[in-house]
Amino acid sequence: MLSPGRASSLVHVPVTQTLRNGAWRVVELITTPVVPADYLDVIAPLRNPNVLRARIEAVRPETENSVTLELRPGRNWQPHQPGQYVRLGVDVDGVRLWRAYSVSSAAGRADGKFTVTVNAVQDGVVSSYLLRNARRGMLLALDLPAGDFLLPGQRPAKALFLTAGSGITPVMGMLRSAIHELPDVVVVHSARTEEDVVFGRELRELSEQGKIRLIERHTRADGRIKAADLADLVPDLFERETWACGPGEMLDALTEHWTDAGAEELLHVERFRPTVLVAGDGGTVAFERSGTVADAPGGVSILDAGESAGQLMQSGCRMGICFKCVLPLREGIVRDMRDGSLTTATELDEPILIQTCISAAAGPCRLDA
Repeated sequence: MLSPGRASSLVHVPVTQTLRNGAWRVVELITTPVVPADYLDVIAPLRNPNVLRARIEAVRPETENSVTLELRPGRNWQPHQPGQYVRLGVDVDGVRLWRAYSVSSAAGRADGKFTVTVNAVQDGVVSSYLLRNARRGMLLALDLPAGDFLLPGQRPAKALFLTAGSGITPVMGMLRSAIHELPDVVVVHSARTEEDVVFGRELRELSEQGKIRLIERHTRADGRIKAADLADLVPDLFERETWACGPGEMLDALTEHWTDAGAEELLHVERFRPTVLVAGDGGTVAFERSGTVADAPGGVSILDAGESAGQLMQSGCRMGICFKCVLPLREGIVRDMRDGSLTTATELDEPILIQTCISAAAGPCRLDA
């Protein structure tokens, strides 16, 4: 019994809180080996800290053959720098296909969202799928921003952007982020027609406002710009720090032209090179850090195959719910044993997180473990 006049050191806990905590512990016991939070991932997929996803919040047509997707990333997202790209994983006919898309929005948006702009690619499976099927609420797999196609911290006194087709997307992200910090900007952009210029209205408004000097080339009528033409279009060409993004042959020609002029240090280029992997049934799995190599038949999970080969593997539920077995796939192709969907990673990509308990090798794989 407390003495009269002495203050109690006991903390009063509301009855409702006590009941709630007790109920949560009961649910944890019932759902072991997973915990209730794991089931919440099914209904709140953006909250999982181990598997990064993005939800499409809006879809905005840009041209007849391009669309901008406004994305809300999940937990553990790291904001991009202007000019960087992200890789999106899109499930098409049971196969998860990864493609890189430059971030086209300004960096540091207050709402935490960002945009990518998808342009139609001839025979492009993912771009065609997104142009036809992207809808608000759709979930996409997501990787963290990457790439070194960046503006320097000390902004250049003179900047030149050379782009063609979808190459304008990273440049648009740069302009939206830093146009107020760039005193002298020239943008040379090529597209088939005036209507095909992605962000055409915004670029022309920037030009009318005097924030950029815009040189448009509509190749259907005027033909392509050659590297040798640039000296006439931009007389102080080699006085400008230059960023170029577009078709490979264009970038090759520009690189040669700048090198011949002894100005290669002023040229920054961005290119994407897709690699096609063919799915099979089973394969070897190399755990790079430990040096262990496991034989993984098609019907055996990478988790089981690794353990059989003596590899120390983390695991939890072993049924694809808890995500405690996740490892980075550096290169290769794996099949989800639940539904047959495929996930691929190439040596040119950032590693992709996979659940080893429900993933089987569909060819040779390299894991960061």
